[in-house]
Amino acid sequence: MTPAVPTRRFTPIVSTSRLFELDYPQRVGSYGTYEEAQAAVDFLSDSKFAVANLMIVGTNLKSVERVTGRRTWSSVLIQGAVSGFGTGIVVGLMFYLFMQSENTFLSLILAGLGLGVSFGMLSAALAYALSGGRRDFESMRQVVATGYEVLCEHKAAAEARELLAKWPGHRATGIN
Repeated sequence: MTPAVPTRRFTPIVSTSRLFELDYPQRVGSYGTYEEAQAAVDFLSDSKFAVANLMIVGTNLKSVERVTGRRTWSSVLIQGAVSGFGTGIVVGLMFYLFMQSENTFLSLILAGLGLGVSFGMLSAALAYALSGGRRDFESMRQVVATGYEVLCEHKAAAEARELLAKWPGHRATGIN
């Protein structure tokens, strides 16, 4: 009896779909930007290559956090008011729909807005006060790749490499 040969797959950690898997993937190109990797795949597509065998993978991931400003009581309260605004409109609409009242539509919406904005400001102020001064700044965070690889099913990798070797942009940009 011949022992079963395990299959090796490249599967991203968060993937639960077969769409994000390749059997025995091989690198057919490395690129500095996503646009270059996308152009390589586009060239292969224009060359009638079966692009369903390809995957663009971001490599060397890093987390970048851009500090946008200082967090103050006024900025916290303004953010709380803005977040409570949408909730207040919904609350006002619920008042209007479910209350059998002689009040006008506008007065019920304003009452809901007042409650929503007040609750938003109160909850933001409470969270900020409980933070004890940690993270007294506003920021935006993003995970970015510093490189991109085009991977291909092992059955078609040689053909993809041959086609990419003929790509005019391949040699000019120094892509491997």
